[in-house]
Amino acid sequence: MLKVIVVDDEPLARKGMLVRLAAFPELQVVAECANGPDAIAAIQAQTPDLVFLDVEMPGMDGFAVLKALQERHIRLPYVVFVTAYDHYAFNAFEVQAVDYVLKPVEPERLKAAVEKVLTFHNAADSQKRTDKLAAAVARLTGDQPDTILERLDNAEPVVSDRYPEAISIKDSGEITRVQVQDIDWVDAAGDYMCIHTRDGQTHILRRTMKELESELDPRLFVRVHRSAIVNVNTIAKLQMLTNGEHQLVLTNGQAVKVSRSYKDRVKQVFSH
Repeated sequence: MLKVIVVDDEPLARKGMLVRLAAFPELQVVAECANGPDAIAAIQAQTPDLVFLDVEMPGMDGFAVLKALQERHIRLPYVVFVTAYDHYAFNAFEVQAVDYVLKPVEPERLKAAVEKVLTFHNAADSQKRTDKLAAAVARLTGDQPDTILERLDNAEPVVSDRYPEAISIKDSGEITRVQVQDIDWVDAAGDYMCIHTRDGQTHILRRTMKELESELDPRLFVRVHRSAIVNVNTIAKLQMLTNGEHQLVLTNGQAVKVSRSYKDRVKQVFSH
């Protein structure tokens, strides 16, 4: 039987995960945690075999938890990442020890993740576990697995910063470095992205919205429309229009339409 810890800052999400995990007699939940520091303490105290780890948590996210475990020389358990977002390139994972599930958690997807962990656990040794975790973290961060393993050997942090501080934009033979924190909002124009910055400039970037979104920290940027992304720090207010639609008003006065499919994500910004 594998000892399990569930880590999620949302009480309902934790409760739902506990209910679903009760269907697996091979698993025994020994702790549930609402934040990163509590998760680190519980993992150190309980030495679980498996942790369901929320990626997006305030203060200390799932990546920071992994980083802290390594820094403190705490044995790494199997990790199944849990996220509400689909832009972490999780579909590129071809691993057995480390997997992911998207919120809201589907029973069949959870079953597949648990079966992967159980299969790997029955045949894995410590080195294989380290190799698999290194491969998973490498997919998340863009680092090479060998680099991750070298960090493990040297007791260095395994997870570096996930998101770039600047984006390089080529235009007319020039390359402009735009600081991500200076981006107010982004909208799509055909095959191009219009990057609107705090100084009033607009930079044209040839990239898809999905590709750009994967490079932007979801704690700082929110997708509000299939063709628009907004820096949460520039949002002044959310308005409901007479036709029932919503729009954001930014601090610079710019109005950005919010589509129905992204309305709940936008409302989460105002809940913090």
